[in-house]
Amino acid sequence: MTVFQWGQHQLLFLGDKAVWDPRQGLLLVADLHLGKAETFQAHGIPLPSDGDGATLNVLLALAHRWRPRRVVVLGDLIHSRLGLTAELRQKLAALPQLLGCPLQLIGGNHERGSWIDGLPQEPAQAAGALWLSHEPDPRPGRLNLCGHLHPVALLGRRGDRLRLPCFAYDPQGQRLALPSFGQLTGGHPRPQGEQLWLVAEGTVVPPTLTPPSPGPAPRRHG
Repeated sequence: MTVFQWGQHQLLFLGDKAVWDPRQGLLLVADLHLGKAETFQAHGIPLPSDGDGATLNVLLALAHRWRPRRVVVLGDLIHSRLGLTAELRQKLAALPQLLGCPLQLIGGNHERGSWIDGLPQEPAQAAGALWLSHEPDPRPGRLNLCGHLHPVALLGRRGDRLRLPCFAYDPQGQRLALPSFGQLTGGHPRPQGEQLWLVAEGTVVPPTLTPPSPGPAPRRHG
């Protein structure tokens, strides 16, 4: 884990692609995209269905270690209504009890038009010095924690290039984008000027400036 200091507020970047806020007892993750395999299968694409279990097991392990007062998902808990099967609904219903604390969902673009019993989609909101949102939503005087961008860093050249998830801090917008937490999610390179903390094999690598991108950042994300 790595300490991130913003003014008087301290956050910890965890190697499992989550953020721990010790002052408020918050465990924050983004972009789980549960049910993605089932969504692809509904369109005839044979994607293995074991990603959800692996994603949820990591989340449960984090909650058992840190004992949060609340787990907050910064949007895109699910991938689509097609993937919201009866089995997945049962897992989500049991999740707060398994986590040992309340579960809060900041609504993301992939939740639109969906309803999850007992887990309403909430709007972007303040949590102490933080502003929690799915898409980037900077607010003066607060640090914006968001998902949606699926930040990755590209290392190496051409055929030897490596893509690593990362925490991406934009000092101009006072915005911190979390890496996607789901096992079946991709990522998008960040533009130059952002500070990146790479995640490699469960370890957070000290920060570096964004390396040059091979092309313009995509306009649409996860």
